[in-house]
Amino acid sequence: MNIDEIDKKLIARLQADLPLVPRPFARLAEEVGICEAEAVARTRRLAESGIMRRFGATLRHQRSGFPSNVMVAWKIAPERIREVGRRLARFRHVTHCYWRRPCEQFPYNLFTMVHGHSEEHCRQLVAEMAEAIGGAEHQLLFSLEELKKSSMRYFDHDGGIHGAQR
Repeated sequence: MNIDEIDKKLIARLQADLPLVPRPFARLAEEVGICEAEAVARTRRLAESGIMRRFGATLRHQRSGFPSNVMVAWKIAPERIREVGRRLARFRHVTHCYWRRPCEQFPYNLFTMVHGHSEEHCRQLVAEMAEAIGGAEHQLLFSLEELKKSSMRYFDHDGGIHGAQR
């Protein structure tokens, strides 16, 4: 599938934060010069074709009332990864849940990011999660400071390749 200049402009806007308005695709469409329905259809086509594998929202947890967060590294038997991962991902305070191959120095293989009102609240949530999965060895990795939070950029706002010499 080929992408045209409008697709490139749409991708440029989708790789940034969506506008915090009731109809974000209407705003994106207006910026690109197309109607909202076409913006939605093009976005769907880009996703279905695999050109855009995903786009998503970035949770600014401090601004949303959750000043504390912890990455929980779980040691889960490989045959239980999918079952446990699905169960943990359903918890309301979990924003990320993913599997990674463990390494010898760090034998944990399932990771969840948990957001709470305080460190103690996060600990309480993790205890509830551990109980729900029948207990599992885990480590709590509390964030000390956010150093960077940005997404990959492929096109700039006029549809040109991001970072390319002009």
